[in-house]
Amino acid sequence: MLEALLLLLFANGTPVVAGKFLRNHGDWPLDFHYIAIDGKPLLGKSKTIRGILLAVIATMLMAEFLGLGWRLGMSIGSLSMAGDLFSSFIKRRLGIPSSGQAQGLDQVPEALLPLAVCITPLGLQWHEVLILVGVFWVLEALLSRMFLSLNIRKHSW
Repeated sequence: MLEALLLLLFANGTPVVAGKFLRNHGDWPLDFHYIAIDGKPLLGKSKTIRGILLAVIATMLMAEFLGLGWRLGMSIGSLSMAGDLFSSFIKRRLGIPSSGQAQGLDQVPEALLPLAVCITPLGLQWHEVLILVGVFWVLEALLSRMFLSLNIRKHSW
């Protein structure tokens, strides 16, 4: 379970850390500033091509380091980012701005999707998936505050 949690944290923390150290270099918005039919951004400016790519690469490397294989890391990283993009899309529809807070919606999709899809290769049971989603939710809240205090994150959610 610890390995799965570590992969989730890598996938979701990498874009934040990359944003701090790389600043505006290569931070092209994934939605190319597209405005949807409802007049709201599709995803928002904080979802970047750089963030998605680095999240997947970092998760692949961590999975390989943990002996889980880069393919599982690629799956976890990609699915976690897909969950994150889904929550961003929903948040924009609800009128919540980029980097705006939505407890649960900010954590559950990016943890539940990769864990549910990769439950067998991770060797997890459904109750462990639910526990991990809850632990991820709490840890992400704590890490977000820590990143804010270290000036790594710009906004606290």
